[in-house]
Amino acid sequence: MKKLFLPVKEEEINQLKVGDKVLISGKILCGRDAVLPKLVAMSQEELKKSNIELEGGLIFHTAVSVAGIGPTSSNKYEIESSIPNLSEKGVKIHLGKGELGKETIKELEKNNSIYAVIPPVTALLKTKTISQRVLAFEEEGMEALYEVEVDSIPAIVAAAHGKSVYDKE
Repeated sequence: MKKLFLPVKEEEINQLKVGDKVLISGKILCGRDAVLPKLVAMSQEELKKSNIELEGGLIFHTAVSVAGIGPTSSNKYEIESSIPNLSEKGVKIHLGKGELGKETIKELEKNNSIYAVIPPVTALLKTKTISQRVLAFEEEGMEALYEVEVDSIPAIVAAAHGKSVYDKE
């Protein structure tokens, strides 16, 4: 099992391959359908002003509730269409569940970013959460953009360097 501490470096992403099991620690961003398009629309200046750091970061496709955090389907239009732009802005790991389209996987490769999947294990992830706070879009409630500090959440690399665990070949 490979340990990743956020923010992650380009070299660490280069060493990952599809099927690798990883443990992720550090501050992650949590957002889904309502928030990711808003995040995409933010300029670098707006991101900086809001203290949102994307470089070397991870975005978990989830909402944050009192029950904890658990993945939502990453192939929902609003989520999957945000992945290329957020990768260009510096996000290195997109974490969720479900199969991504081939074009999205190509965009991940172009930006040296990866996609990792995690099973729906809300109770386990709650025990791995150190802290959480709303960063932006508070009006979205549990779907606001959260920063969550985690310790050793498990995931599997599902797409990296143009390859996917969902490839039929």
